[in-house]
Amino acid sequence: MNTLRVKIALLLVVAIVSVVGLLTVVLFYLLGPPKRVYSLAPVALQVETLLRVVDEGGGAVSLVPQPAPGRISERLTPRLREALAARDLDLAATVSRDGWRAPLMVSVPIGNRGFVVFPITDLPPQGVPWRGLLRWLLLITIGATAIAVFVANRMVRPLALLESAVESVGPDGTLPTLPERGPAEVRATAKAINSLSSRLKRAMESRMRLVAAAGHDLRTPITRMRLRAEFVEDEEERARWLTDLDELERIADSAILLVREESVKAPPELIQLDELVGSIGAELRDQNLDVTETAVAPVKVRASRLTLNRALRNLIINAATHGVRARVAVARANGTARIVIEDDGPGLPPDLLDQVFEPFFRADPARRQDIRGAGLGLTIAREIVQRAGGTISISNRVGGGLRQVVELPKAEEALN
Repeated sequence: MNTLRVKIALLLVVAIVSVVGLLTVVLFYLLGPPKRVYSLAPVALQVETLLRVVDEGGGAVSLVPQPAPGRISERLTPRLREALAARDLDLAATVSRDGWRAPLMVSVPIGNRGFVVFPITDLPPQGVPWRGLLRWLLLITIGATAIAVFVANRMVRPLALLESAVESVGPDGTLPTLPERGPAEVRATAKAINSLSSRLKRAMESRMRLVAAAGHDLRTPITRMRLRAEFVEDEEERARWLTDLDELERIADSAILLVREESVKAPPELIQLDELVGSIGAELRDQNLDVTETAVAPVKVRASRLTLNRALRNLIINAATHGVRARVAVARANGTARIVIEDDGPGLPPDLLDQVFEPFFRADPARRQDIRGAGLGLTIAREIVQRAGGTISISNRVGGGLRQVVELPKAEEALN
């Protein structure tokens, strides 16, 4: 309810109904409602005319032996007699109704000859007709609500377009170009967002070029340092130099790979996810890594095969190296394909779980150098998964180890 559309509609309804209701009440009090005594005066005139016709012996008026059936109105009968008395007619006339849908009937006694009976229309109520006024305001409210909802929708439609455009931000953080139309304020907002999106895109591209250039430029001094290290006489010292240089080279290569993953957009294709996970597991087992598929359900996803293979491979290698062994499961759940990777490692401190996807993150800065990597595997995996429309999360398992969960939209063609 706390939306601009609802607020505008309520404002219009309250304004319209308040103005119409106030004017209606003022007019009733200024002009006054119809008085009952004025309404019965024509009836009294009609009775006087009928009496003259009867006295003159006219056959146009027939007399009946009994008054009209029904319940006598205790409010209208005295009023009618007062109206007759104002015309010097002392008659015991009555007003009755035989049922709530029946018309009002006037019965006038004519001596001992019988009664003159004729119908009259319903009389308007005396005083202010509050019930009718409330019905009138109800109709005004319904009409005003329909108009207000229509006007509010038209007024906020440009804002809804802006909202949908902002919600469609891609995994790379770029906005689609917004149409610059509508009211002046909306056009100015769309223009500002388009300008911001353009500047943001240029800044991201500049950052990627900078990282790629730095990675390439590092290779030349690394090569020179490697040549100099070969001339170090102390074998232990030379080994340490070469190990550090290998680490620097891996960092440079990983930085270039990260830029390539963010800049290159391979076309998506239909992938049998269970088969892809099985091939990755077989490849890593050939490299003497402990990888096991515990449960694999047939499911298809739509993504880039090359990049998705790299992402899942990074995650499984991370579990098999730092977590001793990797257990992989593929399942289908609520329209998504879920890959669960668990290991038996020491896990991570809870305060570091939110940092695992940051570039060059290392839970243990002094970790063994025999585990290759530069701390970009999880970062690259997250970029790939998000670009495919999925999500990735990491948590500690009960009893030790990490649990990596990847969820990807299941392709419509997955009918298995």
